[in-house]
Amino acid sequence: MQLNFIANADVPSSSGRTLQVLDPSDGQPFDEIQRSNAADIDSAVRAARDCFEGVWHKVSAADRGRLLYKLSQKIAEHVDELALIEQRDCGKPVKQARADALALVRYFEFYAGACDKLHGETIPYQDGYSVFTWREPHGVTGHIIPWNYPMQIFGRSVGGALAAGNVCVVKPAEDACLSLIRVAQLAAEVGFPAGALNIVTGYGHEVGDALARHEGIDHISFTGSPKIGTLIQQVAAERHCPVTLELGGKSPQIIFADADLDAAIPVIINAIVQNAGQTCSAGSRVLIQRGIYEPLLERLGRAFEALRVGPAAMDLDVGPLIRQTQQQRVWDFLSDAQVAGIPMVAHGIVVDEAPETGFYQAPTLLRDVPVNHRLAQEEVFGPVLAAMQFADEDEAVALANATQFGLVAGVWTADGARQFRMAKRVRSGQVFINNYGAGGGVELPFGGVKSSGYGREKGFEALYGFTTLKTVAIKHG
Repeated sequence: MQLNFIANADVPSSSGRTLQVLDPSDGQPFDEIQRSNAADIDSAVRAARDCFEGVWHKVSAADRGRLLYKLSQKIAEHVDELALIEQRDCGKPVKQARADALALVRYFEFYAGACDKLHGETIPYQDGYSVFTWREPHGVTGHIIPWNYPMQIFGRSVGGALAAGNVCVVKPAEDACLSLIRVAQLAAEVGFPAGALNIVTGYGHEVGDALARHEGIDHISFTGSPKIGTLIQQVAAERHCPVTLELGGKSPQIIFADADLDAAIPVIINAIVQNAGQTCSAGSRVLIQRGIYEPLLERLGRAFEALRVGPAAMDLDVGPLIRQTQQQRVWDFLSDAQVAGIPMVAHGIVVDEAPETGFYQAPTLLRDVPVNHRLAQEEVFGPVLAAMQFADEDEAVALANATQFGLVAGVWTADGARQFRMAKRVRSGQVFINNYGAGGGVELPFGGVKSSGYGREKGFEALYGFTTLKTVAIKHG
């Protein structure tokens, strides 16, 4: 049984209740976590506040960096352990789980080096004054982490907050929190003071709601759906608490006739099947110029047919979805597509070794998806790729921008001028030209526009969101 981690101690919930942890590969329970409540959040926030006021605010930026670097190295020593935890907890194939653990190492390495480089500036002003700015941490930050990439999103959110001088209370998703409890334990082992990093598990409507409403939380970072993001904003607005929101996407890959298709095809495939399509930045729409629509669909179809889906331990192309309700969500989208007469080009294969009780879905490629159909407008959060065609650059831009989202976009073209035009015209927080995702890009600011949210995580830019700017004006005559 896993306990909460508060003030560097394993602590049971005050509710005395627990939740089962299911292995997505077979749907069977293998552990338990705490079903916490508002009282547990209050304990964690109080511990965090005591740490911030008592110890943490006195730690120099350089020393914070040393602590974060120690944690990065400790995580590096436990990559295999953390990957195995993530593999079973989330259903990630071995290679994906290990990549996530290594990304977590890199996040803390990056933010360790950034701690003492967050500078203010001097401002020319009237004679007799010296004016300057500095950046201060908010204090106690709350982090609501989703289930699709627990370690990576923890790294980009909590890593930046700690680097900026905050202390953190983290509510992981009830479906995937075991790796984060272990990371918090490792942080205590390398010397993080009690209360600097706290983990409280449980349901979103109980623990997440309590965290968002707590008056002791000075900033909220949330990754999840637009619906819950709206609720977070409303609750936070009641006490004027700043928020950073990443709320998903319906990201397009835009393929022009002059694109290098040999380079593009494996990237297009990976961008929708990685993590079984349960990725906020998944390239879930492929927009193809008319002249190459049929031949590219034929090649993509052959690639889809070669994909194999199975238990995480088999380390195939695709693992299971996180839970039965997510599996049903994907089935509902595919059922709607069938009713609408949307043609299926190809699909992968769920291997015979996959237990019937697991949450599997074969990757599926659909063509001629109408722009107003929900497959072209809503996040499926599964390995389903919607293909559409366009005539020219203007139509490509119109299709790319024709959703409520704006998180990531990919553009494939050899035309240098078009590359810049498209990067400017597509409404998206990130635009990748002749690539997609840039290998994760810990250094690259990440966030969206429109319903994909606001604020930025990852990179140095994240530190601005996790701090507040203070102006100091000294009159000295």
